[in-house]
Amino acid sequence: MTDATAAHQVVLLAYDGLCTFEYGCAVEIFALRRPELPALRAPWYQLTVCSCDGAELQMQGGTRLLVDADLSVLATADTIVIPGWKGIAAPVPAELIRALQTAHQRGARLASICSGVVVLAACGLLDGKTATTHWRYADELAQRYPAIQLQSAALYCIEGQLYSSAGSAAGLDMLLELVRRDHGSQVANLVAQRLVIPPQRFGDQAQFVKSPLPANERSRIARLMAEVQQDLSRPYPLSWLAQRAALSSRQLQRLFIASCGLTPQQWLLQQRLDLVRLLLETSHASIANIAQQSGFGSENMLRKHFRLRFSVSPSAYRRQFSQISPASCA
Repeated sequence: MTDATAAHQVVLLAYDGLCTFEYGCAVEIFALRRPELPALRAPWYQLTVCSCDGAELQMQGGTRLLVDADLSVLATADTIVIPGWKGIAAPVPAELIRALQTAHQRGARLASICSGVVVLAACGLLDGKTATTHWRYADELAQRYPAIQLQSAALYCIEGQLYSSAGSAAGLDMLLELVRRDHGSQVANLVAQRLVIPPQRFGDQAQFVKSPLPANERSRIARLMAEVQQDLSRPYPLSWLAQRAALSSRQLQRLFIASCGLTPQQWLLQQRLDLVRLLLETSHASIANIAQQSGFGSENMLRKHFRLRFSVSPSAYRRQFSQISPASCA
């Protein structure tokens, strides 16, 4: 987690042929001044760009980039971001592999965007672990690195300190999740608001490859989602949701998956967990009361699902991210 007295050090890897958009995503998230944010318990990030191909690089789109830092800065990085690599078959320099392996061993967080997963794969860090990449590269990546448990439909994957994302835009989803884990949901939501993007997208890559839903079906699902979000304290069995949308349960399942990549119950669970996080950060409510407000019903059920999703207890999450006096929280 972010040190309370020092800025979290983010190093962004650059190289010849660098994808300008993915580079820009990381700069936007980690380097931009953010006067709109509330007082933070820890300073905002400190971004450094380092090169593995010399000081002057040619980026995609005909732009040149001058980089002062070399791979030596990886030795002190808290988070390392790897944009899309030169190609699935492009070799990864041995010096870069050694530096990333060392960084991982000391506990640094490594995050790849799109084909940048190739770099983590070449380091052997993903063997036996889940990862993802853009759907265009999934088959070839699986052939080259069969030890990876490839989640080809995921927008992003998290394996301990290893993060990987699908296409370039999914990199923003992943980077926002890093912010969320470092500074909490409220801050991540404000960052997303400034970017004019959803604070958290759900589903998988498949929804962006298949044909979109017809407008009437899309609006029907959107209205149902909006109604449920107004009061998450209630139980919402599948039969009730289907009846409310004037659909059969099978039709509702199909349209939900086509709309957001999740079943109705998966989507509902995510909504409840998001509300829990917000209440933990911003309210004085007890865990038992939050369980009722979010529809989990029991404190034990809330704790179970919260720990499964976030690998931390609700109480520990509140201690880290609460915006109110901890003395008033039960």
